[in-house]
Amino acid sequence: MKYDVLTALSVLGLHGSPARQISMMRLCALITARYNWKLDHFCVGQPEMARMWHVTERTVKREIKRWVDDRLLICVRKGVRGRVGAYRLNLLRVYEVSRDVWMAVGTDYAERMEGLQPASPSSVVQVDFAKPAQDDTPTVDDGTSWYAVSQRLKTLYPGKHRNWFAPLRFVSDKDGRYTLAARSGFVVRYLETHFSTVMAEAVEAEVGLGRRIVFVVDD
Repeated sequence: MKYDVLTALSVLGLHGSPARQISMMRLCALITARYNWKLDHFCVGQPEMARMWHVTERTVKREIKRWVDDRLLICVRKGVRGRVGAYRLNLLRVYEVSRDVWMAVGTDYAERMEGLQPASPSSVVQVDFAKPAQDDTPTVDDGTSWYAVSQRLKTLYPGKHRNWFAPLRFVSDKDGRYTLAARSGFVVRYLETHFSTVMAEAVEAEVGLGRRIVFVVDD
């Protein structure tokens, strides 16, 4: 999968403008050299990236912002107070933006990517992320603030709640981090990509301000 993702990004760049080619080359170099696939993020300082790309730190800031705005990267931890920022590669977005160039690599590659695509119907529709009983029975009050948040989400987004929010497990609420556990890394990435804003709004309404939603894979 790693090579397929790098292929998708590099060919996407080659089929784009000169600026897009350079941008994708920088991203591929960063992924190849510094992406931690086990932790599913990279954590590299701007001076190091500037040295790797042979550019200024100002260029690095613009490039990272461009990728975040385009949803190719998800900011896991902001770089503040001397801390280095951490970013996760948004595989759903990579598959989405590169789909049109898969055939340029070959039919075998396109077929393989179709089979691996995280957002394909076979990966989403056919997988039951919620327990069957949760479709028809009230959510059980677990004694945590997550119950109120979950109920709010259930009222606002009943369909999404059944498939995505109901199976989540509350982990902790401390140090400004509201941590929830999901069943798989795919679910974590999907929640971060599609539902971070609505969940943050629900937590703010039911629990209070100043909390960042953090998703982890359930043990």
